[in-house]
Amino acid sequence: MPRKYSDEFKAKAVRLAEDLVELEGCSKWGAAVEIGEKLDIPAHTLNNWLKPNMASSDAEVGAGESPADELKRLRKEIKQLRRANEILKTASAFFAAELDRPTRR
Repeated sequence: MPRKYSDEFKAKAVRLAEDLVELEGCSKWGAAVEIGEKLDIPAHTLNNWLKPNMASSDAEVGAGESPADELKRLRKEIKQLRRANEILKTASAFFAAELDRPTRR
């Protein structure tokens, strides 16, 4: 007999799977399998929940966007990511130097 899942539970599972796809770069099916195991949901069920959400989010990104606008948006995104990368490199060097310093007793 199929189990009933609350809308809130479905939304949480879908959000976790979408985050995994975005952040880890894995496939929708891979995310469905991983999150399904953690939440005790069959992977095919979670994959079915993902289909409508992923299709609408794919359509939103760049929908009706001209190639020039897309290029401008992507260049801006690259600039932001490079800036974030530089900040992380600086922070990493700072904290690595902290670990290398001798401690006083």
